[in-house]
Amino acid sequence: MSQAIRSVFAKCKAQGRAAFVTFITAGFPNPRLTPSLLLALQKGGADIIELGIPFTDPLADGPAIAAASKVALSHDVHIDTCLDLVRTSRSQGLKVPVIFMGYYNPALAYGEDKLVRESAAAGVNGFVIVDLPPEESTSFRAKCSEAGLSYVPLVTPSTTDARIQHLASIADSFIYVVSKMGVTGVSKDGVNKALPDLLTRIRQYTPIPLGVGFGVATREDYTKVANLADGVIIGSQIIHVINGVEESLAVQAVQDYASQVSGSSDALVEAALIEGQELGMAEGSEFVHPPKDAADLPKGLVHAMPEKFGAFGGQYVPEALVDCLSQLEAAYLEASNDPAFWAEFRSHYSYIGRPSSLHLAPRLTEMAGGARIWLKREDLNHTGSHKINNAIGQILLAKRIGKRRIIAETGAGQHGVATATVCAKFGMECLVFMGEEDARRQALNVFRMRLLGAEVCTVKSGSRTLKDAVNEAMRYWVSHVDSTHYLVGSAIGPHPFPTIVRDMQRVIGEEVKASFAEQNEGRLPDALVACVGGGSNAIGLFHPFINDPSVQMIGVEAGGEGVDTEFHSATLALGTPGVFHGARTYLLQDERGQITETHSICAGLDYPGVGPEHAWLKDEGRASYRVVGDVGALQGFKALSQTEGIIPALETSHAITATIDVARELGKGKDVVLCVSGRGDKDVQSVAEALPKLGPKMGWDLRFE
Repeated sequence: MSQAIRSVFAKCKAQGRAAFVTFITAGFPNPRLTPSLLLALQKGGADIIELGIPFTDPLADGPAIAAASKVALSHDVHIDTCLDLVRTSRSQGLKVPVIFMGYYNPALAYGEDKLVRESAAAGVNGFVIVDLPPEESTSFRAKCSEAGLSYVPLVTPSTTDARIQHLASIADSFIYVVSKMGVTGVSKDGVNKALPDLLTRIRQYTPIPLGVGFGVATREDYTKVANLADGVIIGSQIIHVINGVEESLAVQAVQDYASQVSGSSDALVEAALIEGQELGMAEGSEFVHPPKDAADLPKGLVHAMPEKFGAFGGQYVPEALVDCLSQLEAAYLEASNDPAFWAEFRSHYSYIGRPSSLHLAPRLTEMAGGARIWLKREDLNHTGSHKINNAIGQILLAKRIGKRRIIAETGAGQHGVATATVCAKFGMECLVFMGEEDARRQALNVFRMRLLGAEVCTVKSGSRTLKDAVNEAMRYWVSHVDSTHYLVGSAIGPHPFPTIVRDMQRVIGEEVKASFAEQNEGRLPDALVACVGGGSNAIGLFHPFINDPSVQMIGVEAGGEGVDTEFHSATLALGTPGVFHGARTYLLQDERGQITETHSICAGLDYPGVGPEHAWLKDEGRASYRVVGDVGALQGFKALSQTEGIIPALETSHAITATIDVARELGKGKDVVLCVSGRGDKDVQSVAEALPKLGPKMGWDLRFE
């Protein structure tokens, strides 16, 4: 099967031309047309076809292919559908090799063994898995090798020579060369002028064919690349061609476009197919398959820091981000071992407002009627939340690695405000991505960010919430890795971000441990409670206590309208393990690995994933996680406001209600610490909007005459 791909490149080389590799998304514009479109590409001169498996969150894809995925998903297209489409196309005369291209989570949900077995049986020849780099793909590559299917690695302009050498060693048919930094799509600048140098660099290490994609659209682009590479890959422009005509004309339009770009005629294509016989199944020139156990990586490609928490974490990212993340890991490892770095970090405590206070909440304790409730007041920090801790730490790290432009994602706006604040303080450019719905809910924080000099980019895709803001931030980062640091706001994402964010936030737990002991004759608290969206305030509180088994650690997720509905964000309670935003963790996903939409009254907890260290703590049984819904959050909001005179963030409000329950469970004579992660002035409008609907359920009416 992979031999068929090698056969194509060998045949094209013998003919003195580059292979023409095309891409379409399975099921776009509808599944009925896909076999006809595949055959049209073959008739138009395509030598190999990449068939995109749709995914809800395609981080490496530009607007055209991302939109095509969304359309395909609306037609309920999934992996079984894609396999059926290949079978149908083969039965109708499709002979060229077909490569499945997509993202790892749907493949993981389907099952690696089943996917490889069914793909081979259907007539698929290989895979390009965008976010499954070699470090994470040993098992999958071994299965592909055993079945004779190809695993096609990607190389980008940022890929180091050492890494190119390793990628070349595992390639068994061709290497997909990403011609430019960024996401898929047509480039207004045409073909990257540095492409010849990139290809020369790769060819130092391998004779294997090189197929070049990203930014190729016209016959002129095709010719330029064909003179340099062994294959030319076009995808986004084909999607544009389909979008540009009525559906009934799409098949002919695609064939005409392919013929025009490749310079092939029907007669030439037919002759080539006759000569090649069944290319999809053909034998071809040999490249040695990688060994089944390819876990040993060359020195320099192994992570310098532990990248996983048990089975969770890792670095499931597009190749374009690998080098940048490696640089970040090396810089953080050096910084974390440098006392001067932490001294500089602590020098900003007076600016942050640290240490934040830890004090008893007597009236809330009385209301609960159980254990004493203590409040860790992160809401008193500058900018009003715990987010400033991480923002200061990461901007110092960004300075170390010479980045002058900062991007961030934000849900409730707390991290966005913190990032905008430190960028103003340190004189750096700031771009914050925020879902359109969250920007509406948190208009005050949007104004604050802009007041501080940040540019706020509202994201209109998907559910227009935090998940989509992360997607757009990562897409932007892929295109600007040289100049930009992504200041991730929670303990999520690919390694080393979960570790970095945790380490910047562990000051919360360290201060709690010291202050509680000072106020309580050296004792430890009996329980810790914090809200969990991505989970940065919770992991910051928990981490210094992980090796203290007497201390219960309790995270609180958003239950939205109820865990018996589709409208919640209870990832650890109801989710299943998967890969999302660069890490293996618990996710809210369907049985096909598509990420599901979430809901919470609170923008900061409205996220379908969670930090991988929390996933590990859950599976280890070291921490437990509860769910509080929208009504419960309002009850917590009211309780702290009216017993202690502290208006909390809605994120914290979920944890307040759980803390009251924990205090009652522990009973008198025990102590529970609640992390007040942020203040609630940002949420007053949201609460006012929610009360007409939710207030009657809890007997709370704040309407004025």
